[in-house]
Amino acid sequence: MNWLRWRHRLEYLAFRSIECVVLMLSPARGRELAEALASVVLGMLPHRLTRYDVAQKNLRQALGPDVPDAVIDRHIRGMWVHLFRVVIEIVQLPRKVRSENCLNYVEYGPGRQACWRAFNTGRPVMLVSGHFGNWEVANTAFGLFGYPMGVVARDLDNPYLHAWFKHFREHTGHRLFSKEGASQQMQPQLAQRGHVALLCDQDAGPRGLFVDFFGKPASTFKSIALLALEHRALICVGGAIRLPDNSRRDDAISPGWSKFQLVCEEIIDPETIDSPDPVGEITRRYTAALERLIRRAPEQYFWVHRRWKSVPQQRRAARKAA
Repeated sequence: MNWLRWRHRLEYLAFRSIECVVLMLSPARGRELAEALASVVLGMLPHRLTRYDVAQKNLRQALGPDVPDAVIDRHIRGMWVHLFRVVIEIVQLPRKVRSENCLNYVEYGPGRQACWRAFNTGRPVMLVSGHFGNWEVANTAFGLFGYPMGVVARDLDNPYLHAWFKHFREHTGHRLFSKEGASQQMQPQLAQRGHVALLCDQDAGPRGLFVDFFGKPASTFKSIALLALEHRALICVGGAIRLPDNSRRDDAISPGWSKFQLVCEEIIDPETIDSPDPVGEITRRYTAALERLIRRAPEQYFWVHRRWKSVPQQRRAARKAA
């Protein structure tokens, strides 16, 4: 037990030391560091550690079997560069982005009016996204815009790191909800017409609802649909997409730092669902909306998740019979 505590402290000390270095990086140096780290991951680490084969398989499922290997490799490299940039941006966000300058870093994209109408109906809103773009930028922006939410995230094993990320996610007015037992935490929030934010793109296990994701059945959380139906909650599927680095026009204000576009891909109103299976219909619709969002910038999605790990019951039975 003592060794575990000391290990956690050493991990936290290493993290805070790296944080100090990252805070001193200019945007240009931050991009260079992300590209260098991506080169290390892809060029020096075994593929089994980087889940390269998983990412390759997932991308072929999403983009089609005839996509050239060079395109797949380019997307995988772009994914790792993007991921490391996300980590750097998370560290810099609290000092860099504030209410008075938020619009220097984010701009409104498609679905703006529908999104703001949803948040001003007096009904609860579930902001649903995936490991796409910079999901932490999206949460930060909504907090700075005056829409505090319950943000669902997995507890970290290291209590010191967990406390750091809890403070980070709550510094704009949100409340952190543990992914373990999230439904119980979201219930009172939604019952009081509050808002929640969560990611919906991981495997939900054998008991999940299987709906198509990039043309293949994927186990998907049905709790989102169940909560939306119970509390009349609107589902807003969206994210923060990183814009090309040469898209900035205000470098004198914020030289070189990334700019993001807030996109609302679809608003799903459970009260308008006309289906004998409303849970299935809502789950299919938010999954399809997330897929469309990812197609806008495939290199900004975290393809190493085993999204199709679970298989439908009939397939498991067929495998056992064989």
